[in-house]
Amino acid sequence: MIRRIVSLIAGVAMLAAVPVQAQSLLRDAETEALFRDMSAPIVTAAGLRPSDVQFALVNDGSINAFVVGGQTVYIHSGLIEAAADVNQVQGVIAHELGHIADGHVANADAGQKPAMAMYLLSMVLGLATAAAGGGAAGMGVMAAGQQAAMGSYLSFTRTQEATADASAIKYLKTAGISAKGMLTFFKTLQQQEYRYGLANIDPFMQSHPLSGTRIATLEGDVKESPFYAKPIDPVLQERFRRVKAKLLGYVADPKRTLNEYPDTDQTIYAHYARAYAYHKAGYPDKADAEAAALVKARPDDPYFQEIVGQIMLEAGRPKDALIPLRAAYEGTRSNPLIGTTYGHALIATDNAANYDEAKRVLRTAVQRDDENPFAWFQLGTVYERTGDEARAALAGAEQASITGDSKTAAMRARVALAGIPKNTPDWIRAQDIAMTSQDVIDKGKKRR
Repeated sequence: MIRRIVSLIAGVAMLAAVPVQAQSLLRDAETEALFRDMSAPIVTAAGLRPSDVQFALVNDGSINAFVVGGQTVYIHSGLIEAAADVNQVQGVIAHELGHIADGHVANADAGQKPAMAMYLLSMVLGLATAAAGGGAAGMGVMAAGQQAAMGSYLSFTRTQEATADASAIKYLKTAGISAKGMLTFFKTLQQQEYRYGLANIDPFMQSHPLSGTRIATLEGDVKESPFYAKPIDPVLQERFRRVKAKLLGYVADPKRTLNEYPDTDQTIYAHYARAYAYHKAGYPDKADAEAAALVKARPDDPYFQEIVGQIMLEAGRPKDALIPLRAAYEGTRSNPLIGTTYGHALIATDNAANYDEAKRVLRTAVQRDDENPFAWFQLGTVYERTGDEARAALAGAEQASITGDSKTAAMRARVALAGIPKNTPDWIRAQDIAMTSQDVIDKGKKRR
């Protein structure tokens, strides 16, 4: 089930021109499985390993996707909402993989340094002009310099975007996937540009080429591919429609969801969207009914079992939630996100007989996904309830380290070191966290 797990910083401030915004990540086992499966052949075609590339869903209504370093592709929820089919999202993913495989993030300095040099030179000249008695002229020199620097940087990024487009076409062709979705999605973006008014858009002050330019540049290569007319994979499309419906139910206002999926709509997608919408709006009986309809239609679907269990758990019925959550956990071969929810339910029963199983499930979850602070919190809780204060402290240190709380991480790690036998794997891990966190704290003090 979809959860807000952590927050991230998205956006890069260049010459203080672009504001940095904090955004939350949405974690959902079904969505992440879809991203992995729909992208795997494209990732391989890009010369990367599917096991190394990660996907993160950002809770943001704008139509966007980006990479900021490493091999993680961030996809906005608004992009999923805007996409008509799975092939359009595959086109976006192929483009972002182009940035990764072509080393665009690593080479960002190649565009930033010349622009910064231009900006600094204009500042020096402007200040010199002002000092010579030309205050207005000096300000003009600085403003023109900043404009030129930004133009230089944006020209560099537009070149990178065009290169990533070309790489995306190549990867999709190698993977045997149609690039038609790329073109149709660019047309969606082009309609937005028309609504804004092309006359109000300076093409030389955009980070991306205008959509019309991208369509004209790519259309020939896209249509020449032997896979241009290849139908969309019906299994992936079915999964995409499910994810799109549940995502709308989770992030949108319930009134909007119920308007788009009225009670007269008895499709799987409608039940999925309404189950989330009613749960979010505080109508547990209606949410239960929609979730029950999903399980009735497909009794063995682990993601439908998951939402049934999640609704029960959050309604204060953890004991009832155990059966569907155990089925979801086993049906997904111990998915760590579902395992975290199942472990939470085991703890929430307040039955000591369930604590050993909770520890096993949660330890498996953090081994498979060690960047989930909620999983570490739950593991720390069950360690505390079973009297293992040292490992509870270690789990707390892991949680604090992930969320950037270096002070708490160092403190909890030191508590763990005092209670865990020396030179064991847990003791070594506690030592690593203590040293790393203290280093971050010390560097922060030096900067002051």
